[in-house]
Amino acid sequence: MGSCFDRMLEIVSQQIHWVGLRAVLVVRVVMQEKPRKMAMGFHIPDGNEALRADIPAVVELIERTARWVNPETFRRLPVWAPYTARGRPLYDAAWSRRYTNTRKATKITAEKFEGNVAALKALVAALGVASPKPKNWTVCHIWGYDDPSFARQSSVVQDPRYFSCVANMVWLPTPLKGFTDTLPEIKAMLRACAFHLYGWACEHPSVAEQSEQVRSGWIPDGYPKSWPSPDRPGIYPPGTAPFSERIEREIAKRKARLKADLASADFLHYPKEEALSVLTFWGVELG
Repeated sequence: MGSCFDRMLEIVSQQIHWVGLRAVLVVRVVMQEKPRKMAMGFHIPDGNEALRADIPAVVELIERTARWVNPETFRRLPVWAPYTARGRPLYDAAWSRRYTNTRKATKITAEKFEGNVAALKALVAALGVASPKPKNWTVCHIWGYDDPSFARQSSVVQDPRYFSCVANMVWLPTPLKGFTDTLPEIKAMLRACAFHLYGWACEHPSVAEQSEQVRSGWIPDGYPKSWPSPDRPGIYPPGTAPFSERIEREIAKRKARLKADLASADFLHYPKEEALSVLTFWGVELG
């Protein structure tokens, strides 16, 4: 058997619908044998269905490469940026000036909004990632998108209680991010792993049904044997960061900054009441 990477290349090559010489040959054969079917168009299945039989290969890649925050880190500081969430306005360090961006081509200036930057900074700090930060890694929110078409916004990551929650994030090689966002089977596995690793499942009303299922101890089909479960309590998935002195310093630094920001009378746009509410929700004491 070849490597898992070779297997993924095989999967991709099987699913790509070529538009070059091969497509011309296929069209000629179809026109000769069943010309009437050409009027119906070239049938291509749903992309998720095309890959569903190969989900085990994708899961093996995620199992081997995902990076998880240590449970002790989560216990010490569950949420790292209680003052923001996806889509919130972006301000300068003094919380006085709104960030904007001007497009060179159109000269149009627009206000900037939080994407995933604050979540990424929180995750990198909670993992204790050494500098320089490695390339081609992407934050995946475990409880985030549930719409494969991305037509609707995710209310979970728009909630500051969960946007920078380190038990709600896993770091993945960028090419794998699409699988975790769009394949329900893989999202279910990540959520089960997070529950058995951290003892937490998202409380947001929009995911109440899935959370109840995860808390029941349910384990999805194909769930990795190296991940924690009711039969394997206390084990850490491969790629779990150690709880180190570096992370302890990061937690102390983050708490001190939050305390100072909340005490500042100069921050015009800092959402103090909301940030305090988020910290209270998680039982965080800043000392």
